[in-house]
Amino acid sequence: MPVANQPTVVGRGLGGELRELRQARKLAQRRVAMRLGWQPSKLSRMETGIQGIRVEDVASLLVVYGVTGDERKRLLGMAERSAESGWWEQIGGLSEESRTLIRLEAEASGIVNWEPLLIPGLLQTPDYAKAVMRGGGVPEDEAQARVAARLGRQAVLSRAEPPRLHALLDEAVLRRVVGDRQVMARQLRHLAEAADRPHVALRVVPLAVGAHTGLDGSFALLDFPRNRSVVYLDHKLSGLFLEEAPQVSYFRGEADRLARMALSPAESARLVARVATEHERE
Repeated sequence: MPVANQPTVVGRGLGGELRELRQARKLAQRRVAMRLGWQPSKLSRMETGIQGIRVEDVASLLVVYGVTGDERKRLLGMAERSAESGWWEQIGGLSEESRTLIRLEAEASGIVNWEPLLIPGLLQTPDYAKAVMRGGGVPEDEAQARVAARLGRQAVLSRAEPPRLHALLDEAVLRRVVGDRQVMARQLRHLAEAADRPHVALRVVPLAVGAHTGLDGSFALLDFPRNRSVVYLDHKLSGLFLEEAPQVSYFRGEADRLARMALSPAESARLVARVATEHERE
């Protein structure tokens, strides 16, 4: 099975920011660890994301690094969310790529998701997600874990300060019957409700556009307060993370091109509601 390209993605997030703070102050790991009475290996594991990071440990490090004010508040908030979101480590059957994506979504400030075939995972209902797994031939026990993980990911949209989500869909996603028509109707009603949130934007590329640049696959583009942006490409057997500037720039351009072809948010919402009604009537 191919191994996903994850050059530095795994070491991102809170651990990566703490590492950058230490390096900016030209402090060796051993020196910082000694000052706090830790083993040097503890700080190394925290910075590389191997070990979970407790809020009190982050507070201690920020004292050593002299971080105060809004930056201190932001980093402590990241630590609190990290402690809350470690749920995915307890779920079996998830690939390392899936676990990494969940970690990245938890720290993202903005997410652009293009989907030509399915409702984005962050906006799927339980019944729709189950139908997707069933249709893909996923074994029942594994499907349950993957559906639980998919629903758990959605918690990021309910945080006090959620990431901005720009969901771009092909109209075919709305019309493809996944499960049955009642499942689809409920899914589209859920999609319309999600689009009413101030931090969620929904745009639909209509079928009338014909062939377009997004038909060759989905992608997610994640932006962060400090770290470089990341593009995630999903596949049946593997996932690929891209973070080189030209790669990210290319997919940002793709998202812009798709947005220019898409209906406005208001027009998209009306189309979603209309197709939901069609599913309910048939």
